Amino acid sequence: MNISIVGTGYVGLVQGACFADTGNDVICMDIDERRINTLKSGGIPIYEPGLEEIVRQNVHEGRLHFTTSLKEAVESELIFLCLPTPPQEDGSADLQYILGVSEQIAKLATSAKILISKSTVPVGTAEKVKKIVTQHSKQQIDVVSNPEFLKEGSAVEDTLKPDRIIIGSKSERANALLSELYEPFVRTGAPILVMDERSAEMVKYAANAFLAAKISFINEIANLCELAGADVDWVRRGIGADQRIGKAFLFPGVGYGGSCFPKDVKALMRTGEEHGYDLKVIKAVNQVNTQQKTVIVEKVKKHFGNNLRDKTFAVWGLSFKPRTDDIREAPSLVILRALRAEGATIRAHDPVAMPIVQAALGSEIELCSNNYDALKGADALIVVTEWNEFRQPDFEKMKKMMKQPIVFDGRNIYDPKTMSERGFIYYSIGRGK
Repeated sequence: MNISIVGTGYVGLVQGACFADTGNDVICMDIDERRINTLKSGGIPIYEPGLEEIVRQNVHEGRLHFTTSLKEAVESELIFLCLPTPPQEDGSADLQYILGVSEQIAKLATSAKILISKSTVPVGTAEKVKKIVTQHSKQQIDVVSNPEFLKEGSAVEDTLKPDRIIIGSKSERANALLSELYEPFVRTGAPILVMDERSAEMVKYAANAFLAAKISFINEIANLCELAGADVDWVRRGIGADQRIGKAFLFPGVGYGGSCFPKDVKALMRTGEEHGYDLKVIKAVNQVNTQQKTVIVEKVKKHFGNNLRDKTFAVWGLSFKPRTDDIREAPSLVILRALRAEGATIRAHDPVAMPIVQAALGSEIELCSNNYDALKGADALIVVTEWNEFRQPDFEKMKKMMKQPIVFDGRNIYDPKTMSERGFIYYSIGRGK
């Protein structure tokens, strides 16, 4: 099939590359000339494991192309919108890009099209898009909601082997073509669920809000475990063994971040307000997460007697999760700024996110080329992101480099008993001190 992807950000580039990898001819379009030029020259503007290889292979084989021309993109019958929907001040999703581009596509269309939104949009957006394209085009343009469910760090795998495909459309033609397009991705039996547009739009928000709720729930339980003398590691294993609950997203820490959960939880809260319904559970999820980002800072302040001035802290991990360079809504930013506000000096390392942090924070912190360099003269280490590179370090080397062998583990990647035996003062989440 001939496919166009409008918006070559995280979702668009991954989706376009994977469509090309199953034999389709794909045009990825973006108004960002720098991004398109980077892609044309063989560069990859985002960090995502496996993406560089799949992009380069399909460009080499002539199935994947890049352009800044929307007119060129509109030549395809299937046009996917992978555009940002940033939060506005009231928490609602900003639809200006979705609606604006839809109008432009309608005006450029010279034949029937299927306009598919992969962007996360509020319930009722497909109807707004349909109204716009009907006003500005005489061509038949079917509008479909087709939300994505990618996890940063495993987006290529998630796209090629999805848990499910959601198609929201009342058009038999669109449903048939999209079911055919996705057939190679669901050979192992994952379902293709065809439903109305509003339900498809709600699926995305409900899924992300539920996963965010699991994270906030286990963080609440972890905080209670500390007060009650329980160990959250045993608690999460005990409840995770229940198939009704499951093991995923039950790892306590310093809160969730990224481009999806924070934004989507707030947007769902706003949708509830617009319909006169108070989403109490979702509001609590957001509140708990906001508070959780400061938990490790409070532990640090308590240990040092609320005096962090002239203290130096090593920070391992800056991205909101491993295997990505994304720092949007990252707990690390809250932690770094809080420590700096207390007068502390920060020496930090992240395997891939440091250039983006440098642009965001400038000279506020010192960025180190490797994790051990960050330890030089540190009063304590704070682990914020659970990169595999940090899981089995040379602990004796760490002790020699630090002023004091103190570790604040915001992701529970080390064993408390083992850390004590190695001579470390050790703090974690929901497991004691």
